[in-house]
Amino acid sequence: MEDNILEVKGLKQYFPIRGGVFQRTVGHVKAVDGVSFNIKRGETLGVVGESGCGKSTLGRSIMRLYKMTAGQVLFNGEDFSKLSKKELRKKRLEMQMVFQDPYSSLNPRMTVGQIIGEALTDHKMGNREEVRKKVKETMELCGLPQYYINRYPHEFSGGQRQRIGIARSLAVDPSFVICDEPVSALDVSIQAQIINLLSDLQKQKHLSYMFISHDLSVVEYISDRVAVMYLGNIVEMAPKEELYKNPLHPYTKALLSAIPIPDPKATRNRIILSGDLPSPANPPSGCKFRTRCPIACEKCAQSVPEYRNIGNNHYIACHLVGAQDASAESKPQTNENATL
Repeated sequence: MEDNILEVKGLKQYFPIRGGVFQRTVGHVKAVDGVSFNIKRGETLGVVGESGCGKSTLGRSIMRLYKMTAGQVLFNGEDFSKLSKKELRKKRLEMQMVFQDPYSSLNPRMTVGQIIGEALTDHKMGNREEVRKKVKETMELCGLPQYYINRYPHEFSGGQRQRIGIARSLAVDPSFVICDEPVSALDVSIQAQIINLLSDLQKQKHLSYMFISHDLSVVEYISDRVAVMYLGNIVEMAPKEELYKNPLHPYTKALLSAIPIPDPKATRNRIILSGDLPSPANPPSGCKFRTRCPIACEKCAQSVPEYRNIGNNHYIACHLVGAQDASAESKPQTNENATL
């Protein structure tokens, strides 16, 4: 569709497991296992889930930092997954990424001006004076004084370094940015500043975001729609108001029950999931969540649930949701004494 800036169709990212004397492939880690979604222009799609569910791998696969195993990534209607290296290099100017760790993602031997202006210089987007002017403008836009331009990353705090990372991404004027847990390594007070900065930049530069995080409160604040991932698959996706008020998948309900309440006297019934996250190298048959699901039935082990739209742009992959008897069977097991 014309209003979609990004369309992902059946994306798979498998990593080989090698063993034996000859290091032959004996299996695969299915980090992303057939994910499909779209992002509209000017929209922010939040992606949440436990550590190890494939969120970051999904973002890196879309950017082609990994060579995807299967699937399609359409950016502005063009198949991003089939571009040559030369074409990909040009196209990446429109599609940038902000990384999680503000410490390791910046070259300690380069100044702030060199870090932000590197892509401008490499792509010959102006002479030396023009590049320096663009770098200063981008620094001001991201809340960095211009006199920082000759300083090195070790001279800055974590929040300032993340601003440098954001400025580096925006210097080439992209239309789409993947934010890979950009605030998880920062203090709470600094997180709010960075989130507000991203929101302001989105309005000023008409950006589209894919915002990856494990913090559901942050995702609720910045996102328009939210996708919930579990073991390489999206199990539920809906507009944020719909998802937070009416979660349907048992996994989504468990995640939302863990959100802290900013009231010391308030209590909430926690949904405690049994067992550990299964290995993506050997996932359960049928529904991957069934080994931890409090409402799993025999059908869950026999077949993979269809990922379908149940109305109001609410997508879910669950056998029991929508069934006539689901309401009788789907009362989750809760810990009445659990508080946050």
